[in-house]
Amino acid sequence: MNDAPLAGSGLEFVKRDGRWADLERLRSGNPMYDATIEEIKGRRIRVGDHWLADFASCNYLGFDLEPEIMDAIAPEVSRWGTHPSWSRLLGNPALYPQIEEKLTALLDAPDTLVMPTITHIHMSVLPILAGKGMIFLDSQAHKTIYDGSMYARGLGATVQRFRANDHEHLRELLAAAPAGVSKIVAMDGVNSMTGNAPDLKAFAAVAREYGALLYVDEAHGFGVIGERGANEKSPYGLKGNAIVKYSGETYDNIVLVGGFSKSYSSLMAFLALPTWLKNHLKVSAPPYLYSGPAPTASLATVNAGLDLNEKRGDDIRADLYRKSMKVLDHVRALGVYTPNTGNTPVIELPLAPGEDIDAVGKLLWDRGIYVTLAAYPLVPKDQVGFRAQVTAANSDEEIDELNAVISELAAAGKLRPAAQ
Repeated sequence: MNDAPLAGSGLEFVKRDGRWADLERLRSGNPMYDATIEEIKGRRIRVGDHWLADFASCNYLGFDLEPEIMDAIAPEVSRWGTHPSWSRLLGNPALYPQIEEKLTALLDAPDTLVMPTITHIHMSVLPILAGKGMIFLDSQAHKTIYDGSMYARGLGATVQRFRANDHEHLRELLAAAPAGVSKIVAMDGVNSMTGNAPDLKAFAAVAREYGALLYVDEAHGFGVIGERGANEKSPYGLKGNAIVKYSGETYDNIVLVGGFSKSYSSLMAFLALPTWLKNHLKVSAPPYLYSGPAPTASLATVNAGLDLNEKRGDDIRADLYRKSMKVLDHVRALGVYTPNTGNTPVIELPLAPGEDIDAVGKLLWDRGIYVTLAAYPLVPKDQVGFRAQVTAANSDEEIDELNAVISELAAAGKLRPAAQ
């Protein structure tokens, strides 16, 4: 099908941006993009008649496949219907305060506020926090944080970027900022591509020194890493209660943003924040005032997921750690470069210079491995490659299949050597 705008359609003014040419090529010709998945069996998926081991899912804890979580949906749908279509300002099914109470206790936070998605939060809450002040944005912050910052700039905020993982550069920028303006430091927790966590303690100290609020997006770390203590079953820590507790920090001058769409496999997101700010956002944040709420199924699965996490979460995380290290140890033994210097289940593998992401994607497909292809401009040109996300629901057999294909790609010189 020709997807060019037709003359006279009124869309001739829409110009194709050349930056997206590689992505357009992949979308139209690579089976790994824009696929219709017709069936799943555990972590195997079927596209047409082709079965693949799924390493593109972000369901890190495997909660999407847990029977007791799935079984929680029908009773709540019978009670509330499929979708409680009040805005949250008008009315909240009792599931909402139940979830926020459990979440506040899990995070050991002053309070929590649930909204539909992290993108909603960044686009609405960041501008409210910044006002006419300044946002200091990590240069590798997720695109949704960037978009929220740009929207805040359109409403009068000033945005400056600091080098990723460089709290001393942040210190320089904060020290040069005008006195008397609000200052927000916006950054990722566990990075969605590298899998690495920042030195949150160092960033928190710099932010507090200059009276700035540290705003952290923990989409990928929530549910995986947590507080450190006795009886840890893995280096991920305990409870999966995210980077603030993992770093041994308090919530003083920190607002934590997290989502349930990764580890908890549900459509919902949250802020951990002071109660006064929660109440202010209830009357100032558009997703709370106007947006349709999360579907009942999401409310039910989050509620049940929090209960399951309390009962078995640390055992699941220990298994996730073992499986993640099975891949990371293999990659490192091959001498292949990955920016993941730690142990999280987010494993990015950049291609060697000059290698074609389309060809590599098709080879992975042919070998029955489904991953996230990271093409330019989704990532910088020197980081083009693919990302494999390990989940607790992946079998050891599937991980062996992934490792075998990584070995094949490394032997063919398709992956960047660690020495570069």
